[in-house]
Amino acid sequence: MPMRTATAKTTTFDNFIDGAWVPSASGDTFENRNPANTDDLVGDFQKSTAEDAAQAIDAARFAYERWRLVPAPRRAELLFRAAQLIADRKESLARDMTREMGKVLDETRGDVQEAIDMTFFMAGEGRRQYGQTVPSELRDKFAMSIRQPVGVSAIITPWNFPMAIPSWKIVPALVCGNTVVFKPATQTPLSALNFVRILEEAGIPRGVVNLVTGGGGEVGSALLVSDTVRVVSFTGSTDVGRTVAERAGPSFKKVHLEMGGKNVVMIMDDADLDLAVEGCLWGGFGTTGQRCTAASRVVVHESVYKTFLEEFVARARALRVGDGLDPKTEMGPSVSEGQLQTVIKYVDIGLKEGAKLACGGHALTTGPYARGFFHEPTIFADVAPSMRIAQEEIFGPVVSVIPCRSFEEAVAIGNGVQYGLSASIYTRDMNRAFSAMRDMDTGIFYVNAPTIGAEVHLPFGGTKATGNGHREAGTAALDVFSEWKSVYVDFSGRLQRAQIDTADL
Repeated sequence: MPMRTATAKTTTFDNFIDGAWVPSASGDTFENRNPANTDDLVGDFQKSTAEDAAQAIDAARFAYERWRLVPAPRRAELLFRAAQLIADRKESLARDMTREMGKVLDETRGDVQEAIDMTFFMAGEGRRQYGQTVPSELRDKFAMSIRQPVGVSAIITPWNFPMAIPSWKIVPALVCGNTVVFKPATQTPLSALNFVRILEEAGIPRGVVNLVTGGGGEVGSALLVSDTVRVVSFTGSTDVGRTVAERAGPSFKKVHLEMGGKNVVMIMDDADLDLAVEGCLWGGFGTTGQRCTAASRVVVHESVYKTFLEEFVARARALRVGDGLDPKTEMGPSVSEGQLQTVIKYVDIGLKEGAKLACGGHALTTGPYARGFFHEPTIFADVAPSMRIAQEEIFGPVVSVIPCRSFEEAVAIGNGVQYGLSASIYTRDMNRAFSAMRDMDTGIFYVNAPTIGAEVHLPFGGTKATGNGHREAGTAALDVFSEWKSVYVDFSGRLQRAQIDTADL
């Protein structure tokens, strides 16, 4: 069983190592509390150590020797079963997720749906891991390429999409024939545990998937430095991602990094302003702004700037903030006290930089907000592109509105940050739309839609300080979790030397 009842009021959840639910060698646990109501204790989870990580790595290494030989279509059958189990339990999984990380139920249902979609999609790749067959330059010789698994995969995921993002990584790893050690964020271990429990129930063999909860300092570091781990897939901040790359580099393991964003919505003078306001509300305040794809910058043409700003501010002020389990709530809390303090810090930075506080700007601390980590939806106006609030990722409900005089200036402002994840333009001019699509240095681009809302069958990722060139989702994810092998079969019965011997005409 994945849990043990410690007291009448507290449930203790275990790690999953080598097919068994086991406590940490440390004997210690940490609390997981509802960010909308800290009196609500979700459960106690294992405060794991490097020893636990080593046990999980060993289990994954041993299981790999059998799992890699299971035909990919057979691996996929188990994943199809898992996808159906997730679908059957969508509502309970969403409620658990809202309770532990705060975002509203519609959003957690979407998070679970993304895990369903990804698992079904990637299971289909069990029969579609296509290689190439090509003509050889020599007679009586056959040439082809095939995908092969990499080995033990370390999966390190954030708290903002605690079931979707693990599915982006774990499911392609499994369908390619790798085994997994999964370290979720400490803020959302229950959603991770629910996902792993479903994989276990679907029939994934012992040791193929292992879950170790706890801090990155102990567990994460052990995964990064292990020579046995051959691929690390990490989603989180750029600063931590840089550390991941540095720690993993000496053992030459593959490293996939999905990191920060400072995404822009560009609103041109011919835009549908009602549509643009809707998009900016959802892009800026969905998930309380706690998305790497959040629309935290809005660049608006000066001819429509005042009209847009007035409506955007009015709509933001009207957003209902509260417990995500309440169906009337439109924006939930920050995930933790630390994240709330980061938001408060950046609001102060914006004020000191001279930006105009158009609405919000305060933590909510009284009445129904007293036991949670709530903050008002906040908009800064007349922001200069060089201000810190327009350059640095805040990961909270804070949006900077920046005026511009032309399409060209909007693109320059949009590209003028260290990140390159997502960008958007609102315009009725398709010439502008296609120019922006070409010129924005981002991995994702939207026309007449906000910067969020990726679909599982296209690559997801970014440029510059957002990523290191890999992509997840779509068939691009297979490239993270597989290696190409070129195979030559010479049936001539004699030595043939490529590029030296030439075939007779």
